[in-house]
Amino acid sequence: MNFDGSMSYGDYLHLDQILNAQKLLTSTHDEMLFIIQHQTSELWMRLALHELAAARDAIRRDHLPPAFKMLSRVAKIFEQLNNAWDVLRTMTPSEYTAFRDDLGQSSGFQSWQYRLIEFTVGNRNSAMLNPHAHCDDIAKILEEELHRPSLYDEALLALSRGGFSIDEAVLTRDLTQPHSLNDSVMGAWEQVYKDPEKHWSFYDLAEKLVDFEDYFRRWRFNHVTTVERVIGFKRGTGGTGGVSYLKHMLEVELFPELWRVRTSL
Repeated sequence: MNFDGSMSYGDYLHLDQILNAQKLLTSTHDEMLFIIQHQTSELWMRLALHELAAARDAIRRDHLPPAFKMLSRVAKIFEQLNNAWDVLRTMTPSEYTAFRDDLGQSSGFQSWQYRLIEFTVGNRNSAMLNPHAHCDDIAKILEEELHRPSLYDEALLALSRGGFSIDEAVLTRDLTQPHSLNDSVMGAWEQVYKDPEKHWSFYDLAEKLVDFEDYFRRWRFNHVTTVERVIGFKRGTGGTGGVSYLKHMLEVELFPELWRVRTSL
């Protein structure tokens, strides 16, 4: 039972740094919950980005089965993130108000990892670089992501390589902009869904993408309801409209054809 001089559990996980990273600004009891909720969410987002990058690369190389495993894992990561809202919702408005003013302008809106996830899966908006312009390293990461094909772009390029007719305008679009609903893409996914056995790999890819967006939408919805429950309709600490801004984000579709194809089948 003597681990002196050996790699220990705490050494491997750098637990000293992690468990001493909760620097409370106030003496309020619930600030610890608030900090750990957001720190653990950032860790899960780091893993999600790791898996999304690998899945996108696998799709680009037409290695679809490994991508399916990674996308399934990302969906489960967002299930974990969804469950975390249940813990945060145990904090009442009175408890949050006790330390909210001490947060200054810090806000989840400023999470660069969340922004990178949005950019990676296809929700692209150059204006969202502005909150990160003060940090050159992070701004560079986000800027570079805006100029590479998103996860959905790679899926559509794979469809094209697989013999499906996709408009050239889709395949060569401005990558800094979000993908828009397109008839040729809709037609390609219709073919896939009408004959799953013939197009099983693409059928499986489509469902893995829908699984991810399903959990991602739930995460956004739980975010809205948690914020509304805790602060009502106050403005966010980062300057956004708070609940009104979050409700607007609920309308964003990452893979529009994959949702609309269900109506046309």
